[in-house]
Amino acid sequence: MNKIKKKEMKQEREKGSIETSQERINRIIDSFARTTEEIFSLDELREKLFSGRQLKMKFGVDVTAPDLHIGHAVNLWMYRRLQEEGHKMIFLIGDFTTQIGDPTGKSITRPIISPEEIQRNSEAFIKQALMVLHDDPNLIEIRRNSEWYNKMSAKELLSLISMVTYNRLIARDMFQQRIKEGKEIYMNEMIYPVLQAYDSVALRADLTIIGSDQLFNEMMGCVFQERFEQKPQVIITTKITPGIDGKEKQSKSLGNYIGLAHPPRDKFGRAMSIPDNLIIDYFRVYTDVPLEEIAKMEESLSSNPMRYKLLLAQKIVERYHGEEVAQYELEWFKRTFSERQVPEDAPQISIGTSPINAFQLLRQCLAPTLSNSEIRRLVAQGAVRIGDQTIEKANEKINLPSEGIKLKVGKKRWFKVVP
Repeated sequence: MNKIKKKEMKQEREKGSIETSQERINRIIDSFARTTEEIFSLDELREKLFSGRQLKMKFGVDVTAPDLHIGHAVNLWMYRRLQEEGHKMIFLIGDFTTQIGDPTGKSITRPIISPEEIQRNSEAFIKQALMVLHDDPNLIEIRRNSEWYNKMSAKELLSLISMVTYNRLIARDMFQQRIKEGKEIYMNEMIYPVLQAYDSVALRADLTIIGSDQLFNEMMGCVFQERFEQKPQVIITTKITPGIDGKEKQSKSLGNYIGLAHPPRDKFGRAMSIPDNLIIDYFRVYTDVPLEEIAKMEESLSSNPMRYKLLLAQKIVERYHGEEVAQYELEWFKRTFSERQVPEDAPQISIGTSPINAFQLLRQCLAPTLSNSEIRRLVAQGAVRIGDQTIEKANEKINLPSEGIKLKVGKKRWFKVVP
């Protein structure tokens, strides 16, 4: 009887353990829902998470440009959540494939950059990613795909290429668009998806989290893994929002992004520039504010969008720089823009007592960051204020009282001008 009871108790403990694991996995998947577009496939993700082994999660980046933005960080926060469950993120630097150039979303061929620039960009990428990821060697590993491609023979490369048909590659939308526009497609761009796909084989990847624009390449990775008798990786695609201009997705070339490398003040200011109709989407995708609270915000957004935009900017800064910094930036913004006060850290410029006009004053304050023509353009656009007065002419004389004046240029630049 005692033996039977012990067996029953053991079964109950095991049953409880299984239920606890299932609940934990459900919490992970539920937390991903707010930023996930699709999962290929959900059942396979559950199976891998339930296996009890440490998963290898591939995060592959080409390092053409060294800037990550909060759109990229959506994926990084999801990887971090899985790191907290003990899984390892493999940060794959595409130093070899960067020299080819990813054609995804590009209407023209990317320029090839030097190995030295690739190295600099790689270091910048890693530094920015570690603003989000856990820097524990048991939970992160940095690899470079030159490890296998530099050693690959021509015969091995041709063997890989032979696994994919020309028709399948040329069917990609960006290639079809180039053909339609009469633009060139180079063979190295054609084989880029093959190389990205093989990365998953080389790393024996269990999972990858990507933007939907990378789905073609990563689905091909699943095909390659099956060819090499590996279990295919799970692919999670994440939501992509418009940039801060409310139009195209975030891009350094368009300047419509909030960068991880941006200082807190720039992050705050850029978040404040988004259109009101993006406030709720940005809360869902770029903050960890509970969805219940966001739903309540949505109900009252139209009555006071500025209130929620300030909170959004604060929460974005807080996520990367901490609560204290975010609170400071909120107070700075309110003092500077709402109460029209000169920031405490505004540069103080001494110009002496000689007569001076607006252009000469601005040149002293802004050179060498802006050219003469750019300074004149600012005046013409009405972007220069001295005290409460807008300067309309570059040759306008400036009367400088003994206590000095406050000078505002554009939306963010302030100066204290004294004799």
